[in-house]
Amino acid sequence: MTRARPRFHLAFPVDDLEAARRFYGGVLRCPEGRERPGHWIDFDLHGHQIVAHYAPEDCRVAGASDADGKAIPARHFGLILSWPAWEALRDRLREARADFLIEPHVRFAGKPGEQATMFVRDPAGNALEFKAFRDERMVFAKGAPTNG
Repeated sequence: MTRARPRFHLAFPVDDLEAARRFYGGVLRCPEGRERPGHWIDFDLHGHQIVAHYAPEDCRVAGASDADGKAIPARHFGLILSWPAWEALRDRLREARADFLIEPHVRFAGKPGEQATMFVRDPAGNALEFKAFRDERMVFAKGAPTNG
């Protein structure tokens, strides 16, 4: 019997379910799952279940911490993609005029932990990070660069 890999589940607040549908379903191309109209929508984020819950009172900008001189949102989620998939998403987000918190860029160029990263906000203000590593073995590697 083969066990399925664990799937991540994340629920997050939004203040407009239709705006969330356009962003997650349209821009990010996440297939929709179940929904309870007016309350929540499930999305498939590369095999992981994320759920946009209508909770406008919980939509607020989180604090930030410093990394490479940039304000990184303390509360964010996202994916580690292959380099070509990251580039394709970067282009799609630019075309959609996404709200970039941190513009797409490459950190640690030429070093073992080289990675591409970008931060965007969804229409409700939730922060998402998408990144790609030149060498995926560096995702959890100790001793890889942590500050440029």
